[in-house]
Amino acid sequence: MDSETMQDRPSILIPISVLERESIPEGVPELLANAHVVLLGYHVVPDQTATDQARDQFEDQATRRLEDFEAILEHAGATVESRLVFTHDGQQTIDRMATEHDCLAVLIPNATRPIENVLVAIRGIGGIDRFARLVSGLFATIDINVTLYHVAEENETDEDVETLLDGVATRLSEEGVAPESIDTRIDRGNSSQGKIVETADDYDAIVMGESDPSVTTFLFGMSADQIAKQFLGPIFVIQHEEPGGESDGEKEETDVE
Repeated sequence: MDSETMQDRPSILIPISVLERESIPEGVPELLANAHVVLLGYHVVPDQTATDQARDQFEDQATRRLEDFEAILEHAGATVESRLVFTHDGQQTIDRMATEHDCLAVLIPNATRPIENVLVAIRGIGGIDRFARLVSGLFATIDINVTLYHVAEENETDEDVETLLDGVATRLSEEGVAPESIDTRIDRGNSSQGKIVETADDYDAIVMGESDPSVTTFLFGMSADQIAKQFLGPIFVIQHEEPGGESDGEKEETDVE
């Protein structure tokens, strides 16, 4: 694969529980036409079962499904590299793959209609570079509206927030996003997560930071049902740059190259 092409595209991790009938939803391949996709097929194995045993049993089936998904994404225009992992801990595997492949974001790949407007939830100045690279890389050549959104805290003035969002808008313009396609929106409230969910109804996709809420919350945690009921579109969760070091007590995984 052309490494220069990969570097020019925003790198997006898509985790698929490959043997649990998860698939690439309608509209997602077109959404990722300008991306480099790291397609992670993973299968969570019971603790009492060795991961290499599961690999021996299910590798062929999982590989065929992953190859089908890869072909769909490539047909839409994405560059794709696939990884298949049998693991005792899906969360650990997703975090590791996002770090190893330096992915800008993890995609929660809900179905979508053709994208017309995207909500970009900005918490602060941290990670702005990664937000800009993702949004411009995916959407600069597409005729869509990008809304920069911030939930202000009590100690933030409207002027403070406007300065923040105007700075992000300028950065996006410098990266090729048409200035007339960029809007800003400010809300106030005690729960930024709740406000984002409430606001998201008006949008086709969301871009948000890793801690607001975390990828883990979406995929494995308590808030997933609440989010899914109120927003059914795709969610790009921006990853922290160079996440923290290795954790203690890592569980067994078996990668299939």
